[in-house]
Amino acid sequence: MSWTLIQRHLNKLRWLVLSLVFSMLILLPFLHLYQTYAAAHAYDLLSPMEKTISDSMEWLTKPFIKDPATDLNQVKGTTWSATLFGVKVSDPLAVVGHVAADKQIYIPFLVTALIPIILTMVLGRVFCGWICPATLLYELNDNLAAWLRKAGLPVSRHKLDTRLKYLVLIMGIIISALSGITSFAAMYPPAIIGREIYYAIALSGFGAGMVFFLLTLLFDLMVTRRGFCRYVCPGGALYSLLGRFRLLRIKRDVTQCNDCAKCNVVCQFGLDPLRDDFSQECNNCTACIAVCPTDALSFTLNIKDQAFQGAGHMGHLHRKKESESE
Repeated sequence: MSWTLIQRHLNKLRWLVLSLVFSMLILLPFLHLYQTYAAAHAYDLLSPMEKTISDSMEWLTKPFIKDPATDLNQVKGTTWSATLFGVKVSDPLAVVGHVAADKQIYIPFLVTALIPIILTMVLGRVFCGWICPATLLYELNDNLAAWLRKAGLPVSRHKLDTRLKYLVLIMGIIISALSGITSFAAMYPPAIIGREIYYAIALSGFGAGMVFFLLTLLFDLMVTRRGFCRYVCPGGALYSLLGRFRLLRIKRDVTQCNDCAKCNVVCQFGLDPLRDDFSQECNNCTACIAVCPTDALSFTLNIKDQAFQGAGHMGHLHRKKESESE
C-alpha cells in the first residue's frame, strides 16, 4: 500500500481513535466502580445493577489484572488528567490553570504535561483533531448543520475573529490567579465531557457542565461553524500556540491541484488549503487530504507553511494563463 493511499485513509483512522477515546471515557467510570466494590469486599451487599457492573468488569479485566483494588490504579482519569499504564499525563491547559491558581510551579505536575507539549510541538494541534472527545460530538454536530443547510436553514453562517480564543485564554489565567481556582475546568469541553460522563455513570446524573456543553453545540449550529473550537476554546488557543512551528504540516502539490476547492469546503476550521493557508489553526485532521480527488495534498516536514504557489496546474485558470502566454 502506497504512502499516498495510506494518507487518504488517515481520516478514517482518526475517527476510530476519537471513538476509542470516547469509549474509554465511558469505560473508566465503570472500572472505578468495580475497583471500589472489590476494595470494599461488599459484593453481597450490592444491588442487582451493581452486581451486573461488577461481574461485567471482572470478566473484562480478569485476563489482564490480578488484584482490581490496586492494579486498576494503572488506568485512571480523563483527558484532563490521567494515569495510563502507570504514566501520568495531563493536559497542558490543566497545568497552566493550576500554576496560575497556585501562583507556583509544581515540577512533578509540570512533567505530566511534557508528553502532549512535545507531541504538539512536533505534530501540531493533533489533540484537538485526534484525541479530544468533544471533537467527535462537534463533528457529528457539524454534519447535522450541513443537513440543515441543505434544507435551506441559515445555520452556522457567521465568521468571528479567531483571536478571541487567545483573549479567553488570557482571561482564564487572570481569573484563576485572582480566584485561586482553576477556572478552565468549568468551560473546557474535554474536561467537561470526562466529568459529566463520570457523573452520569457513577452518580446517576449530570452536572451544570452538561448544560454548558449543549450550549456550545447550539453555538456551533446556529452561529458559526465549529465556533467554540475556533473562537472560544482556551485549550485550542494553547495548542495553537504550542503547534505554531510544528514540524508535521499539510502541503499542496500545485502540479497535482485542479482548483476544485473541495479541501476548503470540508475544512471545519475555515482554513484555505487551496491557497496554501493552513496556519497554526490546522489540527492535521487529514479531512482535506481524504477529499482531494487528485492527491494534491499530503504531509510534509517543515517548520512553516508553503507560501501561496498560485493556481493549480490542473485547473482551468492555470491552463488559461499558459495558453495566453503562448
